[in-house]
Amino acid sequence: MVFTPDPSDLTRLPAADLAQLLTDRAVSSTELTRAHLEAITARDGAVHAYLHRNEQQALAEAAAVDAARAAGQDLPPLAGIPVAVKDVACTIGQPTTAGSRILQGWLPPYDATVVTRLRAARMPILGKTNMDE
Repeated sequence: MVFTPDPSDLTRLPAADLAQLLTDRAVSSTELTRAHLEAITARDGAVHAYLHRNEQQALAEAAAVDAARAAGQDLPPLAGIPVAVKDVACTIGQPTTAGSRILQGWLPPYDATVVTRLRAARMPILGKTNMDE
């Protein structure tokens, strides 16, 4: 079976399509980030996929990408596409538990390499996703 995404649902499009929409300015990173945050809000109550949401910072990061794009700055290819980070990856300013209750409330003093690279790619981080210990 071939998956055909609904073009009106920004949360279901492949990253390459989203990158093209952003480059063409058919959608802004802020709109894209809001769409993902709204989908998380609508679905996560039943799924519990997110341990921590980073809504305000994700929207601020998206707005910064939009401003940079409007100013004509060169941006990385996936800039503005929101992502989630597994709770095992240390993320400054966000609780990181690796699925363990013993680490509840721990705020790491550094970003994991993957998070550093996502930030360098200018990808807004929506939050931390759940996992087992």
